[in-house]
Amino acid sequence: MTTAPRPLVRAVIPAALVLIWLLWTAWGGQTFGNLSSVTSSDQATFLPAEAESTRASELQQQFSEDDAVPATIIATAAGADAPELSQEQIGAAEALAEEVGELEGVVQLLPVQPSEDGRAVQITALLDEEAADAGLLGQLRSLTAEELPESDWNAYVTGPAALSADLSEAFAGIDGLLLLVAVAAVLIILVVVYRSVLLPLLVLLSSVGALCAAITVIFLMAQAGWIQLNEQVQGILSILVIGAATDYSLLLVARYREELASRENRITALAVAVRRSAPAILASGGTVAVALLCLLFSDLNSNRALGPVASAGIVFAMLATLTFLPALLVLTGRPAFWPQVPQAADAADPGSRKAQHRLWQRVAAAVRSRPRTVWIAVTLLLLLGAAGVPQLKAEGIPQSEFVLGETGTKSGQALLEEHFDAGTGSPASVFVSAEEAEPALELVTDAEGVGAAFLIGEGGAPAEGPQEAAEVDDWVQISATLTSPGDSQAAEETVRQLRMELDSLSGPTLVGGTSATQLDTNETAQRDLRVIIPAVLVAITVILVLLLRSLVAPLLLVGTTVLSFLTALGISAVVFNHIFGFPGADPTVPLYGFMFLVALGVDYNIFLMTRAREETPGLGAAEGTLRSLVVTGGVITSAGIVLAATFSALAVLPIMFMVQLAFLVALGVLIDTFVVRTLQVPALCADIGQKIWWPSKLSGPQARASASASRSRSASSSVV
Repeated sequence: MTTAPRPLVRAVIPAALVLIWLLWTAWGGQTFGNLSSVTSSDQATFLPAEAESTRASELQQQFSEDDAVPATIIATAAGADAPELSQEQIGAAEALAEEVGELEGVVQLLPVQPSEDGRAVQITALLDEEAADAGLLGQLRSLTAEELPESDWNAYVTGPAALSADLSEAFAGIDGLLLLVAVAAVLIILVVVYRSVLLPLLVLLSSVGALCAAITVIFLMAQAGWIQLNEQVQGILSILVIGAATDYSLLLVARYREELASRENRITALAVAVRRSAPAILASGGTVAVALLCLLFSDLNSNRALGPVASAGIVFAMLATLTFLPALLVLTGRPAFWPQVPQAADAADPGSRKAQHRLWQRVAAAVRSRPRTVWIAVTLLLLLGAAGVPQLKAEGIPQSEFVLGETGTKSGQALLEEHFDAGTGSPASVFVSAEEAEPALELVTDAEGVGAAFLIGEGGAPAEGPQEAAEVDDWVQISATLTSPGDSQAAEETVRQLRMELDSLSGPTLVGGTSATQLDTNETAQRDLRVIIPAVLVAITVILVLLLRSLVAPLLLVGTTVLSFLTALGISAVVFNHIFGFPGADPTVPLYGFMFLVALGVDYNIFLMTRAREETPGLGAAEGTLRSLVVTGGVITSAGIVLAATFSALAVLPIMFMVQLAFLVALGVLIDTFVVRTLQVPALCADIGQKIWWPSKLSGPQARASASASRSRSASSSVV
């Protein structure tokens, strides 16, 4: 029998825990503002050191001491059908170029270049990367708008520097807006679930505390160089921790409310609730953390960082749920549930408890009546949704499409493609041995998809011949302007073909640049899909086997979770292509979607099946699972809605990757919650019966006989 703790435990220790967590939360809140100092949005830093574009980038730095990024000003005369530019207009463009060259942070300015049709002019400036990040691009845009006014010109700033600035602006709300929307959504759901004033605030405080504590550790990891942090990982961390911590809190509070209805002493009730819910919380969170750590097998630094970052977040979500939230509940007592405060007298009213589970009793009765029909019908429905998976175009998207909506960068890129070789602003960099400079230049110039190519001389200017080309350790550089936009799939294919053709040379060759970096990133992401997904499935299956002490149940749970993911992916593919009109998807969208839907789906599996295993000795496998469905149905449904709502908050950022991930995960969680965990899994367990626990003792004839006898005694002595 559990006894009430002493007064010291009841007051001092909880107060100390709350104080520690509040101080840690405050520290983490301040750390949020410093994350930008350890965050990188440079796609090149995501690649492994052995990637060809990475090696080319390192060699590029030896040819030029300046770390520069190109920005292109493209301008035509105002009007839908722009006329040829006059000499006066070209003179205005040249005057603008002179002013651009005087801006601090402009490393190099290329000569003003009119288009062949005479209707457009472009100015290419190489900007110091730090200056560009510090606001140089904004100065460039303001100067362009001032010198080439909208009344007379269609003028835009585009190129890699502009794309980077657009991304930074789009991610600007990641610390404030994203977290605010997620917290507001969770608060509304918790108020509806608990119908309480104070309790939702306590749960949210615990969840935010978990996030802030995790941020402090992650900041130190990034500062030490252990992980390569980027804005996408940072945004996902906030959503994941808030959602997971709230889910675990729902489980704890549900058990606490149940104990309060049968015990007078609230401290004892809370101690029992923590003790009984802790195994499920630790098992669920531990499984998710291990699954996320499988991302360490990734070759992309951005994916690899998500593993320890997300796992740390899950660990702090569990820690806050089992320490911070209980301490808050001790200090607030039963009034935390006001105005519907549970009392011990409620235990004497079985009608009240039955009413709480009435909906789930009806669902259980429907599954009990025709389990095989239910799971076959649900499986066929899920397979129909999964049929859309082949429509998913996850080979990558142009960088100009990363940011949703119309931007000056996109308009400028379209204008550039109309009047110039589309890859003018971001040429490919080809490196070959000096002795093969001439044949290499000829090969690159004649390659399909290359508009122009020249050897780089001293100072970055075009060399008149191989003898004038700049050399670094017997390497020379060829600048190749592609006919396709540098961030397009067509440009990636040109780079791929260039690499194949350059292999015919006897010496070493490297092809780098924006297009090469994107190609290597997409190919590495595809490789990660093939490696990480099997690793996650194996890890989760092994953990479930050890936890449930069965082979059949874990395989069934993993199989249904994977089918749920494929259904969400298939429906998402149709929506992305035919409703949202997206040009494609980043290869990491299905990978991240799989990680969160399968790994977090394990939480609900564990919530359901650990209770089912607990009920099986007395009720049998079929009735034990249906009893678990009735008892945990409300908690799992609330947790699923919370998680779907928090991931939906990612859609407030105008980033295609975030919007696609938000839709995929939210849809998948809802399918898993309302269809798989509510109908398919209970129906399968009811149909398979005791064999679901094979080869444990629960699957044997003695277990069946014991459960049958227990049901008979229960039926003869119970009043329904």
